[in-house]
Amino acid sequence: MASLKDLRNRINSVKATRKITKAMQMVAAAKLRRAQEAAIAARPYAERMDAVLSNLAKGVASPEGASPLLVGTGKDDTHLLVMMTAERGLCGGFNSNIAKLVRNDAKRLIKAGKTVKILAVGRKGADNLKRDLGKFITDRVSLVGIKKLGFDKAAEIADKVMSQFADGAFDVCTIYFSQFESVISQKPTALQLIPASLPDAASSGAAAADSVVYDYEPDENEILDYLLRRNISTQIFRGLLENAASEQGARMSAMDNATRNASDMIDNLTLIYNRQRQAQITKELIEIISGAEAL
Repeated sequence: MASLKDLRNRINSVKATRKITKAMQMVAAAKLRRAQEAAIAARPYAERMDAVLSNLAKGVASPEGASPLLVGTGKDDTHLLVMMTAERGLCGGFNSNIAKLVRNDAKRLIKAGKTVKILAVGRKGADNLKRDLGKFITDRVSLVGIKKLGFDKAAEIADKVMSQFADGAFDVCTIYFSQFESVISQKPTALQLIPASLPDAASSGAAAADSVVYDYEPDENEILDYLLRRNISTQIFRGLLENAASEQGARMSAMDNATRNASDMIDNLTLIYNRQRQAQITKELIEIISGAEAL
């Protein structure tokens, strides 16, 4: 049984840990509001971009003259999986859930005879897959030191993806991120970027515009090619913002649970300490009384 000194030290240690987790919870709560607002603000733009691309794609005369970003290379032999996670942990299952989705898809593709390449954005996802899928990680993008995510970072990742696609390094590209739903709910999501996975115009809210005839200058295919490239950056940026909000929500929830657990542990340790201290006092009193009676 631990001594009273050991119990006091342990109680003090848990109290110090509780202060840290409480502080991290408050910091995550402050960051969550800004990240949530940014993620929600990016959704309409990304959705409208899909609607415009969907309408333009309907006017493509033939797949032969269409952009490869829209129709693909005609093969699906090589898949690039862009896994977006955080640089830090202590956020519950946020990182592991995204890595789990990537792992399952990668193993399914490998079993089907496909070639898999993984582009890891953020350190934690790569660390999670290092043991069993480390050899498939071909490139990494660090987010260390970035306090506020900007479109330039998404454009940098998009340039990497499009450069590899232009070199024929892959046929299909899919990004993986966590869609923010609430503080206690973040949904790991896979979104195919190349070839573009566009929603039906009616389901994307653009049905009302179908009756309107537009004249595009200089050319529909040229505009579509530009927007397809822009869409890759946009969807990656949206994924980064969704991830940022999901990370802070998951960290806030995890630190709240850790704080509660620390409080429960302190209560239990305090109870054990008081019982042991009382037992020791009782034992000393018995020894004193026994000694006095012996005299």
